[in-house]
Amino acid sequence: MARRPLPRILSKDSAQIARTQIARSKELARTAADSATDVLQPLITVSRGLRLLASAGRRRWADTPKDKRGPLLFFVASMVLVVALMPYGPLLAVIAVMAAAAWHGRDRTPAAPEGPDESQTQRLQALYEALVPYFSSSEDPTPLYAHGGEWEKAYAAHEFDDAGRIGHLVIRYPAYFPDGEPAARARIEQLLTAKAGRSREYHFAWEEEGNQLTVTALPPLPADIPAQRFVTAPGETVLGFTDPSEVQRTLPLSYGEERVDVPPVVWRTGIRSTEPHLLAMGHPGSGTSTLLRSVAIQALQYGDVLIVDGGGTGEYACLTGRSGVLAVECALPGALASLEWAAQETERRLIAINLARQAGDPPPPDTRRPLWILLDRPSVFAHLGPADGRKDPQVLLQVPLRHGRAANVTVVVAEQFDSAEALTDAVRQHTRARVVLGSAAPEQVEAVLGAPPHTTSTTQVPPGRGYARLGSGPVHRLQVPRTPDPYDDATSDADRQAVLELLPPRTTAVEEEPTALSKPAEVSEPADVSKPAARKAPVPAEALAAEPS
Repeated sequence: MARRPLPRILSKDSAQIARTQIARSKELARTAADSATDVLQPLITVSRGLRLLASAGRRRWADTPKDKRGPLLFFVASMVLVVALMPYGPLLAVIAVMAAAAWHGRDRTPAAPEGPDESQTQRLQALYEALVPYFSSSEDPTPLYAHGGEWEKAYAAHEFDDAGRIGHLVIRYPAYFPDGEPAARARIEQLLTAKAGRSREYHFAWEEEGNQLTVTALPPLPADIPAQRFVTAPGETVLGFTDPSEVQRTLPLSYGEERVDVPPVVWRTGIRSTEPHLLAMGHPGSGTSTLLRSVAIQALQYGDVLIVDGGGTGEYACLTGRSGVLAVECALPGALASLEWAAQETERRLIAINLARQAGDPPPPDTRRPLWILLDRPSVFAHLGPADGRKDPQVLLQVPLRHGRAANVTVVVAEQFDSAEALTDAVRQHTRARVVLGSAAPEQVEAVLGAPPHTTSTTQVPPGRGYARLGSGPVHRLQVPRTPDPYDDATSDADRQAVLELLPPRTTAVEEEPTALSKPAEVSEPADVSKPAARKAPVPAEALAAEPS
């Protein structure tokens, strides 16, 4: 008797197919229900009318005094007898009752007014008049935009939200408008933002072939999604969440007491990544440290993390001594020693991988484990280094930045706008994944991302809100998951517990300090590569053993 094969565990593709089939089944069931409702609508109307007539009869009987109920009952019986004796009486009575039931059971919901009301018309007319100087020309014989003209010809579609503000608008504009010039587009977008309401974010879609501009008011991104384990594969890091129309993937998340599917911005690292390193820019309080903390917690699931905190504010003290955390450095000597070790470790991995490939063997296990280097505000050390007679720690990042993808080493740098000029050319050139957080000017966003965003930003944004662009891809709105410092007094108990549950266990005591600083050895020597100096956590031996033979 042949054995039946065991059922396979659902893979990512099969799970996606299952979700698609479930969505199609729901759509078919919804379509069948709508069709059945349309077919049975007359029966539903008559039944509702009979119920209303019966309720009216009961109320009339209850309101009739008891001394008059006998004559009323005799009158009703006489009418029934007369109808029964008449030719076709019962049939006519049934038709009359059904007609009365259909009349009383009709849908009495007032129909929605067609077209905008008076206030909405005034808003559309004001917006039309404001666009006249930009979309009109004295040489146009039949201008689409003119003072006192008809706005119905200029707007292909329009919708309003519950507050009476413009939610969706399709604007036609003349073909001679220079829609290919960024400056001309920026003037129109700025005007529309001011007239439609500055307190919201808008998405602008320019259709140059059809001479149409679609303006959509975007709902705010959820800013209260707590830190949690994300359903991702090794080498995938969730930077935050964006609009559903921008990505084709969703993640199941615990959102309060419910589980919802949220579209993420996933950054892929590793050997086959085209954006192996990340640069995050923002103003103070914009959430760049929160982003690095979220990335560090996700990276600790599959690799080792080395953290250099230039700000020295203790934002990463919760990671000190944790399993997989090689070091958390806040001083210049420790940062230099740790980054020098990271550069030598990158070279050692390259040598070991090259020798293994020449011998036809797979890469050693210690080279396949990801190594993450996180730097928060390296510009502080750039100013302290020359003043103390030391070099800038960013110089030691050249090797991990240039060869990190082949050696499975990832570099993440977070800096503020006021110190952006202190970043070295190597950091600027090799960080192809970019993130801008906070209320930055459009010029600053375009300078960092390399492309202007298609949405506007408000003056008041929550921490962790901004834009992200991976390589040469599109610019996405971004909201970083809420990952605060659990040791901060301002952190709530729920957020503190959520972050602490994600941290790996401690391997050493927090107060333990090294007794001496070890000088990193040269890569050419056959001895083992030294551990990061002034580190707060021990470095795994498998990540340090040199195999240059």
